[in-house]
Amino acid sequence: PLMDGMNKVGELFGCGKMFLPQVVKTARTMKKAVAILQPYIEADKKEGGSSSGKVLMATVKGDVHDIGKNIVDVVMSCNNYEVIDLGVMVPAEQILKKAIEEKVDMVGLSGLITPSLEEMVNVATEFEHAGLQIPIMVGGATTSEMHVALKIAPIYSGIVVWVKDAAQNPLIAQRLMNPDERRAFEAELKERYAKLREEYAAHQQKLSSLDEARKNKLELF
Repeated sequence: PLMDGMNKVGELFGCGKMFLPQVVKTARTMKKAVAILQPYIEADKKEGGSSSGKVLMATVKGDVHDIGKNIVDVVMSCNNYEVIDLGVMVPAEQILKKAIEEKVDMVGLSGLITPSLEEMVNVATEFEHAGLQIPIMVGGATTSEMHVALKIAPIYSGIVVWVKDAAQNPLIAQRLMNPDERRAFEAELKERYAKLREEYAAHQQKLSSLDEARKNKLELF
């Protein structure tokens, strides 16, 4: 029910029927509700035995937004994942250090503002330089599959996947945790990203150069 409510809020926000103050308020309400349910969630985990996996979550450096990240935390926790949340404004080197220390199974990067896109590339670059291949899940309002295909996937040898909303995180995580599914998923992503890059290149070729555009300017006099 909590996720159903937040999904409805996201839907209303997306079509302009609800605004940011209301979204923040509902997210806070959800957080308080989860705090009440947390002991039951933890008891459930103990009964279920070992966790499904360990995930590191962070809003990247330069970005203070955490509503989406917090929702993902709750969803992953409810799906029996151990969640380590580094908070907001987290530098790449801190994410890298914690990922190694905790031996996490995957990393979730969140960002709402445009500069976060470049910072996510920076995090992936740091991971690549360190020789890591930990799967990275990317999410947030300004993120997109095209951005991942063009900017992140080409510079990182590990899996990078764009996540549309929090409901998708556990489904993707489940595939990442299964060796056979992971291989198939990686192949699917590579094919998908290659296709997106081709589409982008074809679109760019159709665009006129600045000089050509100026030659076709409107002559009023």
